Amino acid sequence: MSEEPKAVIGVDVGTLSVRAGVFLLNGRLLAHKAEPLDLNRPAPDFVEQSSQQIWEATGRAVRGAVQDAQVNPTDIIGISYDATCSLVALDRNGAPLSISPNGDPYWNVIVWMDHRAVGQADRINEGNHPVLQYVGGRISPEMEPPKLLWVKENLPDRWKDSGKFFDLADFMVYQSTGQDVRSLCTVVCKWLYLGHESRWDQGFYQQIGLDDLLDGQRVTETVRPMGSFAGHLTPEAAAHLGLTTQTAVAVGIIDAHAGGIGVLGSIWEDEGVDGAPLDLLETAVALIGGTSSCHMAVSREPRFVPGVWGPYYGAMIPGMWLTEGGQSATGGLMDYVIMDSHLYPQLEKSAREKGVTVYDILNEELEKMANGRPMWLLTRDFHILDYHHGNRSPHADPHARGVVDGLTLDLSLEALAKRYYATIQSIAYGTREIIEKMNACGHRIQRIYATGGGTKNPIWLQEHADITEGDIRLAREPEAVLLGTAVLAAVGAGAYQSIPEGMRAMCHPGRIIKPRPESFPYHRVKFEIYKEMYKEHLRRREKMAVFGE
Repeated sequence: MSEEPKAVIGVDVGTLSVRAGVFLLNGRLLAHKAEPLDLNRPAPDFVEQSSQQIWEATGRAVRGAVQDAQVNPTDIIGISYDATCSLVALDRNGAPLSISPNGDPYWNVIVWMDHRAVGQADRINEGNHPVLQYVGGRISPEMEPPKLLWVKENLPDRWKDSGKFFDLADFMVYQSTGQDVRSLCTVVCKWLYLGHESRWDQGFYQQIGLDDLLDGQRVTETVRPMGSFAGHLTPEAAAHLGLTTQTAVAVGIIDAHAGGIGVLGSIWEDEGVDGAPLDLLETAVALIGGTSSCHMAVSREPRFVPGVWGPYYGAMIPGMWLTEGGQSATGGLMDYVIMDSHLYPQLEKSAREKGVTVYDILNEELEKMANGRPMWLLTRDFHILDYHHGNRSPHADPHARGVVDGLTLDLSLEALAKRYYATIQSIAYGTREIIEKMNACGHRIQRIYATGGGTKNPIWLQEHADITEGDIRLAREPEAVLLGTAVLAAVGAGAYQSIPEGMRAMCHPGRIIKPRPESFPYHRVKFEIYKEMYKEHLRRREKMAVFGE
């Protein structure tokens, strides 16, 4: 009687859902399950979640995925987690600690996209501490030190009651094993831990007023590389997830970084290269498109790119430096544009009745409007700067705002479709600017490997290929974020000796989207307009700055 194949689980804790995927060790996805999450918005720029709800949803997602995969829980050898870089607060008894103005302990997570700490980020940047060179020169309000400083300054009683602060991926490992093990990825990228020196910069935290954070309890010294063995599931966690206490838990990772592993892992097979030479990874960037977008590029030597996060040592591929570009609102911006229209309820109803998405309806409308002519010409009199939620890269400007040039009084579906289309193009121009900035500072990016929600949209894919003037390569497995986390689970369980070995075994190439050279002249002009719009926006801000906030 043949032995049942072994499997691993990757869990992705996103902004709006928890997803779990069951994978064989060759990278084949057997089943995946998603459970929704709530967001609490008690004030403008405040976005909160509940770790209790996240853990409950994780249990349902994992149990459902295992059931659908029809595998025996005893054959699940490993599990790991990726998550958004959100901040989890617990009190001294390990219970949820409120970070919300209303004091409700249910809301104990400051979500990555929360911008309540813009003022704290500005003050930290004014200190110009040398450690800031590893985040592109300026810390972002999306990182943890500004958020922590906000809690200390605005909720002093809760700061005194705090027992632990976690990046969300690390909380998931803690909840699963009872072990407080921090991921090299999370602390390097979001807490300014010096990975290449294996230490916290105590002077930085003293300078910004958080010298009591690194007390060995709130944040520990135990930092391990992603994919390291963190422990086995506790009896409580095993029962909650429907697994066994023999399941190994691997140190987790930030969601975009998991996507980088899952999508870049196919590069060796894609290029027909034997073995796994790491230098091949230097020719590609991983584009992970979701609510926001991240652009992950690795190099053997540190590359300092002003306005772009990093270089981060060992934060995605062991032994390599990571440069992380990003756009704060991409999928979220597309949703905003659609939901901001009076046509949205009608669109949503129509999509539900037809069994399609609102994007499908708008894409079909664009095809009709083009009427056989090049679709890109539809936006020649319509220009968008996509900085509605600030600019993460390459300007590191959280105060930036979106700009729209070309509005009319038209309330038709055609007008909405054009605005939606121009938004996609604007997002792609942002990606082009980030890649050009990276290459100007020593990177040698020649191709894009993409994953995430955006890749399900054919117009999003084609516009990114046309505007960046290069191939967009997809993974065979569309759920590349889950796959990247499953690679970590396999490494943590001992199925593979390293992350590159696991990538080589589990990640495989899919289709390629080719750019249309005939669109290049048009987009080159639009790209120049895109960059000019930001300069004009800055000039207007400078003129109005005399009037204060």
